[in-house]
Amino acid sequence: MMKKVLLSLALGLFAANAMAAPVIIANPAASEALSDAEAKKLFLGKLKKLPNGTKPVVVEYNDGTDIRSEFHGVVTGKSDSQLQAYWSKLVFTGKANPPKTMGSSAAVLAEVSSNPAAVGYVDESEVTGSVVVIYTP
Repeated sequence: MMKKVLLSLALGLFAANAMAAPVIIANPAASEALSDAEAKKLFLGKLKKLPNGTKPVVVEYNDGTDIRSEFHGVVTGKSDSQLQAYWSKLVFTGKANPPKTMGSSAAVLAEVSSNPAAVGYVDESEVTGSVVVIYTP
């Protein structure tokens, strides 16, 4: 009986995590919400200032991570290969530098919570009290 209860709980947690989606987070000092257009522009290097006037420091996950693929598919409409080509072109032409990349949600949370200008994204289930959600796709 106990094994069935534990299995049910484990499957329930897995299902809940599988349904969560990435959300854009910011330091509480820069807590103004973003529109769909602003969110897209921010992660494509086209938004030069956040709604509160701060120059954003965009934090991104490493290439090939599931959350990065899911996020960009929904927010920017770009696949991993399209995103890579997009940033390569901007860097080559000197128009922009790609966002700072991190390897884990813990690193993204740490960067955003410690830097008032930082903006990133994490799975909705990983949001902590040290950051605020400024966009939910």
